[in-house]
Amino acid sequence: MNTEKDFSPLTPNIVRALNDKLYEKRKVAALEIEKLVREFVAQNNSAQIRHVIQILASEFALSQHPHSRKGGLIGLAACSIALGKDSGLYLKELIDPVLTCFNDSDSRLRYYACEALYNIVKVARGAVLPHFNVLFDGLSKLAADPDPNVKSGSELLDRLLKDIVTESNKFDLVAFVPLLRERIYSNNQYARQFIISWIHVLESVPDINLLDYLPEFLDGLFQILGDSSKEIRRMCEVVLGEFLKEIKKNPSSVKFAEMANILVIHCQVSDESKSTNDLIQLTSMTWMREFIQLAGRVVLPYSSGILTAVLPCLSYDDRKKSTKEAANACNHSLMKLVTPEDDEDDEESLTKTSPPSEETLKKEGDLNDSLNESQESVGFSNISFFTPASSDRSAVTLDLDGIVQVLDRHLHDSSTGMMTRIAVLKWLYHLYIKTPRKMFKHTDSLFPMLLKTLSDESDEVILKDLEVLAEIASSPAGQTDASGLCESLDNKTELHIPGGVKDGQPAVVGSKVTDLSPSTPSMNSYFYKFMINLLKRFSLERKLLDVRGAFIIRQLCLLLHAENIFHSMADILLKEEDLKFASTMVQTLNTILLTSAELFQLRNQLKDLRTQESCALFCCLYRSWCHNPVATVSLCFLTQNYQHAYDLIQKFGDLEVTVDFLMEVDKLVQLIESPIFTYLRLQLLDVEHNPYLIKALYGLLMLLPQSQAFQLLSHRLSCVPNPELMRTVEVPKAPVKDKRLAQPHIDYGELLQHFDRVQSKHLEVRHQRAGRSEHPDRKLML
Repeated sequence: MNTEKDFSPLTPNIVRALNDKLYEKRKVAALEIEKLVREFVAQNNSAQIRHVIQILASEFALSQHPHSRKGGLIGLAACSIALGKDSGLYLKELIDPVLTCFNDSDSRLRYYACEALYNIVKVARGAVLPHFNVLFDGLSKLAADPDPNVKSGSELLDRLLKDIVTESNKFDLVAFVPLLRERIYSNNQYARQFIISWIHVLESVPDINLLDYLPEFLDGLFQILGDSSKEIRRMCEVVLGEFLKEIKKNPSSVKFAEMANILVIHCQVSDESKSTNDLIQLTSMTWMREFIQLAGRVVLPYSSGILTAVLPCLSYDDRKKSTKEAANACNHSLMKLVTPEDDEDDEESLTKTSPPSEETLKKEGDLNDSLNESQESVGFSNISFFTPASSDRSAVTLDLDGIVQVLDRHLHDSSTGMMTRIAVLKWLYHLYIKTPRKMFKHTDSLFPMLLKTLSDESDEVILKDLEVLAEIASSPAGQTDASGLCESLDNKTELHIPGGVKDGQPAVVGSKVTDLSPSTPSMNSYFYKFMINLLKRFSLERKLLDVRGAFIIRQLCLLLHAENIFHSMADILLKEEDLKFASTMVQTLNTILLTSAELFQLRNQLKDLRTQESCALFCCLYRSWCHNPVATVSLCFLTQNYQHAYDLIQKFGDLEVTVDFLMEVDKLVQLIESPIFTYLRLQLLDVEHNPYLIKALYGLLMLLPQSQAFQLLSHRLSCVPNPELMRTVEVPKAPVKDKRLAQPHIDYGELLQHFDRVQSKHLEVRHQRAGRSEHPDRKLML
């Protein structure tokens, strides 16, 4: 530095001392500068004061010589001390050169800069707040300084500045938030620790409402929560916990909507191996749970994103039990927000709609009860919702299209966990109950996947899937929205039934149903299509029929009424082209009819054919049951048509008796000994009035080889009493009573002819198959 240059009012001695390499000499010079500035203050000579500060800044603090820069820093600090409370008038000139030195490559010089700024701030106190952003920016750099002395000095300055902010009510939060939003994404651990500490301080100041600006830096907080440092994660958890407490206290002032997507992003974990990511997910899921419970319908527009984050967590194991429980609570709370109001069009929502039907109210009540029970099971029973004003409520729109897209995507994903699939199906059922009109617009796209889900490995998934399909098939909203169903489905999912309409039954031309089954007056147009596609699925997946067929049909009988199920399936099977499948399906249906507790009422209806409806049902079943001769006989036994059963058994002599056929007869003998046919066995006591029953049973006996079933039936028939021994009073012999006389509208001759036609088709198909096969048919050789 040129010492001959004029630095007045600084004396040559002061200039030489400021440039000295010894700290003690620079300190003496600083004391002289302090004395000089005090004189100017006393004289109110602000021009000279500014001149001194300008010289110290430009000629010393910003000099190329390191010792000069050190002298300039201590000189500026001396000026601030001399100015006292008036230093606020010169703060920009005092602070800027010091902050420039924060970037110096010399760690000693950075330390002196930190020391000088500490003295400046200590004197100015609250007057430095207008310059807070530049101070914060400089301190954030020193917080990550590699030199421990510099870092220690910055911590002292940091504490001083925090004290000033805490005791002041003039902090400019609006100006600070953009800087905070920028700095919070730093990856340096010390910088992160510095930022978290400041957020914690600002959040604790009563006059500073940092909660209003939380959406600006919430994402950054969750980023810091994933830091590798345990201490930083702990600090961040504390800060987030304090914010969540504040949100619970003042939900009406919280900007839930602006933070919803931030939580959705952090609820989704990409790298599950990192425990820090697990912490982020758990914390964000906890926040999401509280948001849904506090904000209520405000979060509905974000429901598709929330479900994207929540649904996968429902399949977590016990290692992530807390996250799973929080996700479960989110799921149930969000589901409860969907109401029948969401089924209204925009213009209709402004007017009062007609009250829901009694059946709909019952389903909604059951559904709400199940939601409450589920919520209580995970420990979140007493939930208070923040309900927006009515004007806000009308503006909230359910993102139904987005929700259905998310649910459909999870159903299609083969990696989706079982509990997630169950939750998806519960959601679909809930939406069909609450918003049936809007949901039926999505049914064509959902229907194929719902059918495919019937092949799931889990019984619980299949049960929920059946509930959804049953609701689709029975909902009044489906009456007018099913016209395009069959066209939208793949041809492979349709039964190909020959055309022609007979007895009021619908014909299927190609893949389109042209009419509905008359047997399902309480069902909508999707019901018959569901039955067609279900049978086709059984046809294509024989394993599904063998393993889950009975379970599926029994559950459907509970959900959609047994008569509807059996009548419609009989209609469809009557026209089935694959005769082998038709025979197998009839055998399955017959076993369910005769053995399942769910079919008790239907069995009672068929026992006594006294009404036109029961006779029509019998005839419908009979025509399809003809695909399986033994099943047809068992149906006649069930309906007490013993003479017709005898007539059928007489025709068995013309059939091809195979091992499979005899096995079915064996099973029928076992069923006759079961509780289902108790009434039949008791009727053996009345020999005179039930001769055809005895003849039919003897006919079965003659069909059987010498086997265990033969011995069983033979022993039963040996117990039939002598009619002479049973007669207690001499009465005129009455003619044999033919129960068929009391049965209206049944042409048994026509039924026998139908049986012959069906069996002729089966025989023709078997001969064709045998001609193509190298192996002989499994015909029993007698």
